[in-house]
Formats: sequence, C-alpha cells, structure tokens
Amino acid sequence: MDDAQCLTAIAEIETLKARYFRCMDEKDWPGLEAVFAPDLVADFRDSTGTRDETLLTHGAALYVANLAPILRDVTTVHHGHMPEIDITSPTTATGVWAMEDLLWARDGAPVPFKTLHAFGHYHETYEKRGGAWVIKTIRLSRLRVDVT
Repeated sequence: MDDAQCLTAIAEIETLKARYFRCMDEKDWPGLEAVFAPDLVADFRDSTGTRDETLLTHGAALYVANLAPILRDVTTVHHGHMPEIDITSPTTATGVWAMEDLLWARDGAPVPFKTLHAFGHYHETYEKRGGAWVIKTIRLSRLRVDVT
C-alpha cells in the first residue's frame, strides 16, 4: 500500500471506532453489531477492575446480545483518544486507543455500581471485509476504575 492508501485506511478505521462509541452510547445495538466482524473475539475480562473470566465472548451477535440488557438502564459516555493505528496489510490493521468512559446506572440496572468512571486502552485488530473495515478483536484494559 502506498502512503495515500494507508492514510485512507487509517481514516476509515478512525471513523469505524467513532461509530462504535456512538452506537454504544445511543444503544443502537444493530449499529454496534455492524462495526464488528461476525466472528469477533471480545475480551473485557480486565475491564471492571477485577478479572472476570465470563467477560470473554466469541461472536459479535452474542457479545451485543449479552451487552444490551446490561446497559439498558445505564447512561454511558465513551471517549476514545490518541489512536495508534498500524496498517499491516491491505486488509488488516492493529490499533490501540486511549479511552475514558462514564456510566450512570438507574435504579434496577443489573450492575454493581451507581456510577463508574474509568480510564484505559482498547487493543484491537481490524479486517477489511467486503470493502469495509470491521473490528475483528477488541480487548479493554483499565488503568483506573472509580465506582460509587
């Protein structure tokens, strides 16, 4: 790939990740599922402050189906910053994103907190399938988690 093609791919991946954050926060579950490869591997085992082996999911549909009821009564704001994207071939790439999220749970939400404010990094791989980039693997590591 030449420099222009690499820059185009990076811009497309940045747009993909922006869509991920927006769909998550708007609870657009079909839109969220569409940013992922169907055979997604989602590793959120280290995303809550303590390792939880149940937070490793194989498959985009299953990941979104499990996530939607948990966040139904939780307002979320996700921000991604400072992407480090490497194009590894015309159809593959890797990325690391600094992130911050804030979550506010309404009464009855199935989460063990009222508020969560956290910082960390998304570690991802991407594939270009059918002319569009998708997230193939996603792992969230946390640097700090504050809950009330």
